[in-house]
Amino acid sequence: MKFSLTWLKDHLETEASVAELAAAMNRIGLEVEGIEDPAEKLAGFTVAKVLTAAKHPDADKLQVLTVDTGAGDPLQVVCGAPNARAGMKGVLGQPGAVVPSNGMELRKSAIRGVESSGMMCSVRELELGDEHDGIIELPDDAPVGESFAIYHGTSPVFDVAITPNRPDCMGVHGIARDLAAAGMGTLKPIAMPPFEEAGACPVEIRTDDPEGCPAFYGRVITGVRNGPSPDWLQQRLQSAGQRPISLLVDLTNYLMLAYGRPAHAYDLATLNGAVTARRAKDGEQVLALNEKTYTLNSEMTVIADDSGVHDIAGIMGGENSGCSDSTTDVLLEIAYFDPHRIGQTGRKLSLSSDARTRFERGVDPAFLDDGLDLLTGLIAELAGGAATQKVRAGTPPAEARKVSFDPALTQKLGGVDVASDEQQRILESLGFTVDASAVPWAVTAPLRRHDVEGPADLVEEVVRIYGIDDVASVALPRAEGVAEPTASSEQQQERRVRRAAAGRGLNEAVTWSFLPVPEAEHFAYGHKLWVLDNPISEDMKAMRPSMIPGLLMAAKRNVDRGAGALRLFEIGRRYFRNDDGSSNEKPTVGVVLAGEKTPRGWASGKAVHFDAFDAKAEAMALLAEAGAPAEKLQVMGEAGGQFHPGQSGTLRLGPKNVLARFGALHPKTLEAFDIEVPVVAVEIFLDAIPGKKGAASFARSNYSPPALQSVMRDFAFLVPAELPAGDLQRMVKGADKANIVDARIFDVFAGQGVPEGKKSVAIEVTLQPAEKSYQEEDLKAISDKVVAAAAKLGAELRG
Repeated sequence: MKFSLTWLKDHLETEASVAELAAAMNRIGLEVEGIEDPAEKLAGFTVAKVLTAAKHPDADKLQVLTVDTGAGDPLQVVCGAPNARAGMKGVLGQPGAVVPSNGMELRKSAIRGVESSGMMCSVRELELGDEHDGIIELPDDAPVGESFAIYHGTSPVFDVAITPNRPDCMGVHGIARDLAAAGMGTLKPIAMPPFEEAGACPVEIRTDDPEGCPAFYGRVITGVRNGPSPDWLQQRLQSAGQRPISLLVDLTNYLMLAYGRPAHAYDLATLNGAVTARRAKDGEQVLALNEKTYTLNSEMTVIADDSGVHDIAGIMGGENSGCSDSTTDVLLEIAYFDPHRIGQTGRKLSLSSDARTRFERGVDPAFLDDGLDLLTGLIAELAGGAATQKVRAGTPPAEARKVSFDPALTQKLGGVDVASDEQQRILESLGFTVDASAVPWAVTAPLRRHDVEGPADLVEEVVRIYGIDDVASVALPRAEGVAEPTASSEQQQERRVRRAAAGRGLNEAVTWSFLPVPEAEHFAYGHKLWVLDNPISEDMKAMRPSMIPGLLMAAKRNVDRGAGALRLFEIGRRYFRNDDGSSNEKPTVGVVLAGEKTPRGWASGKAVHFDAFDAKAEAMALLAEAGAPAEKLQVMGEAGGQFHPGQSGTLRLGPKNVLARFGALHPKTLEAFDIEVPVVAVEIFLDAIPGKKGAASFARSNYSPPALQSVMRDFAFLVPAELPAGDLQRMVKGADKANIVDARIFDVFAGQGVPEGKKSVAIEVTLQPAEKSYQEEDLKAISDKVVAAAAKLGAELRG
């Protein structure tokens, strides 16, 4: 929220500078996001008097003025304002000044052949309002030559971010209270303008929705004179970024911004019958002040009369019952609305307002009577009129929270030693009632402090006012010996995979966990999508069911900008909604390889694109690093409709446990994501990798190279064409585990010399002797085992 230094000093008696006040607010948890000094924008603009005004010789709508600046000879200024005349006082922008509304720097120049040394300014040009029909007219007692910024009473403006748990600081008075507690001055009491009540309220006021509106207060004021607000009121609203509208409307806004208490004023002539807080009817509509029509339902609280709805309660008033310049009788309304109901209604209608911000965080229920009387007194003082008696419908929350508090807890939790009497002073200055006659203290929180729930909250209040900077930096205690690892097994696994992926030349990407619904549905794999009720935007409505869509969208952005080759990976979570409505999330690794694996060149020829084997290699390498038994993995089909059939597969442990999917993406998938280059992808399901049995050893075993040289033997088998070569490789490797340490496929051939329906698979087998070199009979025995194992898959040794 924004407010001026002048406005703050209405509530805080202080001699502190702007910098000191800003530092104090930051110190006590009220973050100052910026400070703006309007005087800087008005530099070069002074109060001036028009001495003479003559018609321009070459322009009917221009005048040539001589202007007294209070310093030196009068200046000649060409002006087109119809109200410019001799004897008036206005605001002169001299050469070198910059016009706030358009950033134009004023210079001495000739206008239609007549020299002009500056410009007489309008309200709009100085960004003081919307009027632009003529130049500013100042009172006769305005001092000629004085800086207009000083004369106008400009004041630095603070822009402060209020956290959601501090609705008591959503008004200038609340911020002044915190600053006073921090020693920056003295909090001024609320000045209640006097007024007299006369007669009963002629309008019935009631609440028929005690859950949504527990308390609904009001009164009527007759004979008011609406019109422009006084300068002091306009200046304060403008410092808060509000546009002055009329006196009655401005005063309700002033009450909200100064004291955090929204209120509303109705033109009594537009009301019909009793004014009631009630539930809306399904399908009921209201035209709000933003000139939009909203359709309501029975879960929303409204303010209505016998004719229909006038307000969306606690959020926005209606267009048809607002005050205008012709308003003479008003009904003032001030209420307490249920914060949950206000937030729910605002979200459903996608409607935000200053009132909603305060009501859904929780306004002070103890400020209903005083708030209504304060608003009544201001209206009576500035607009006149006679006020009726107050009507109270319902009862606001009145049970204050009581907390048992031991002042020693401040040292224990906050790490700072604050004297007991100082702690009591701080709490009482913030509005808490403290009974310190015994320990623990009995502390009663003011109703406006909804955030205080227990002793720890009181410690926070004491420490932030005392000064967080005064909390000493103390190292945490450390146990003797070597520290235990703090990362979980899952975190360690992700770190290993991340390092391995980076080492293989992949670039890590971080994408949104939210996706557009069509893209998410494309990779749902039959699971139920987790769709958000209140998304950031329509393009971020579904939680991602796969890592691949986000990487594809990142790949598209890069390809569209000229990237020829992309190697991306991401480690994160994929999300689903279970049948019972509960959420489910799984750790996953996604890899996308797009474009050219090898660029064209004189030695390599044409560019080579990534293929399914590249995807498989990445999957195998990352699975091995994640702790999967890579030598036991089986390659199977059914990668999913998102992948190209015949160019994709899955890696499994058994027929049901899928550890990864890999391969070339289907052309329809690429079309859905508007990608025009070939793409292969990998998705590794870390949650599917079985955990290690037993306690894992912290240190690696010593490396012991074999004493004898290994022996290699080649085998060529004829196998059925549909048999995966990997299955044969796995069978051969397991034929003699004591001697065979590796089996590598080095040739697959089908065609001339190979029977139809068959293919030739050549495997290089590595044998490692242990204690003595192999004899011929040893090698023959091992070879027989290899042939016998291969025969189980229908393989025949080629002659």
